[in-house]
Amino acid sequence: MTQEHVSMPCAVLTVSDTRTPKDDTSGDLLETLVSEAGHTLIERTICKDNVYQLRAVVSDWIAREDIEVILTTGGTGFTGRDNTPEALTPLFDKTILGFGELFRQLSWEDIGSSTIQSRAVGGLANATLIFALPGSNNAVRTGWEQIIRNQLDINNKPCNFAELSPRFREM
Repeated sequence: MTQEHVSMPCAVLTVSDTRTPKDDTSGDLLETLVSEAGHTLIERTICKDNVYQLRAVVSDWIAREDIEVILTTGGTGFTGRDNTPEALTPLFDKTILGFGELFRQLSWEDIGSSTIQSRAVGGLANATLIFALPGSNNAVRTGWEQIIRNQLDINNKPCNFAELSPRFREM
């Protein structure tokens, strides 16, 4: 039985030392994908790739009741300034282990063995879903279209995060 669409309130964070609102293509893409899927964008920002600045932004968002999903793009590689996993994973109450694993598996088709350099992670913090994607548009599209979109769709079976979301608040 098909249920009525559930619009989940989302926030988008671009992690970059160089991007600005004028050239933040992966943030633009995430905003478009969220909207096209019928979800609500509550807030969007760009943050320098600094562990403490990232934690401050995300901590603020997970403390808010009007944001249920945080999508980040960038900072998941191996260079010295790629700190997104280190910033976010200590905030997780639960880690979505399968997210990073599945993302890398799906990326194999596009980028081959280079997928091992992706440190995409997902978790749950204070009843807020958090998905950290690499910064390329291709990676954002792969993560959204093949994993996240379905998990935010209440009609995705056999299970999805949209139907679990109210129970996250009971943790």
